[in-house]
Amino acid sequence: MRRPPAAPSGPGATRQARLWAPWRAAYVSGARRSAGCIFCMKGLSAAARKRRLVLHLGPRALVMLNRYPYNNGHLLIAPRRHLASLELLEGPERADLDFLLAQSVRLLRMAMRPVGFNLGANLGRVAGAGVADHFHWHVVPRWEGDTNFMPVLASVRVLSEHLEASFATLDPLFSKLATPIS
Repeated sequence: MRRPPAAPSGPGATRQARLWAPWRAAYVSGARRSAGCIFCMKGLSAAARKRRLVLHLGPRALVMLNRYPYNNGHLLIAPRRHLASLELLEGPERADLDFLLAQSVRLLRMAMRPVGFNLGANLGRVAGAGVADHFHWHVVPRWEGDTNFMPVLASVRVLSEHLEASFATLDPLFSKLATPIS
């Protein structure tokens, strides 16, 4: 892929630098790829897993990269059953989600070396859920200095790694993951 030319620097430089994040175009424009739930899926081929950014597809839960991440390595962990809230989970589903949360933190520490994490869930659209009718956890790795002026001044989040590169880094680690049988 051809990179845009570097912005001029030094005294008198007038050309403004640009940040490129082409995968966000569908999100920004409000376009939706499918009316179906992003978490509801049957068995996937390797190509479909990569296209949908699915790192782990267990019998009761899954892990995938967030297509519209807050930060590099932003993961989504969801039950396979279509449920709107965590109190509707059955014991084995809750156990698998808990296991996948802990393992996701462990694997992200190994692969990306963050110094902290945000873990959370938004229950309901008013709480900020982008997919309000299918409960899911967010795992967001954090680094010193990953928050800067860009979101405040320009409503732009700067990501240093492409989603495909994040997938290529994390997929081999998650492929070795087996959820415990309850």
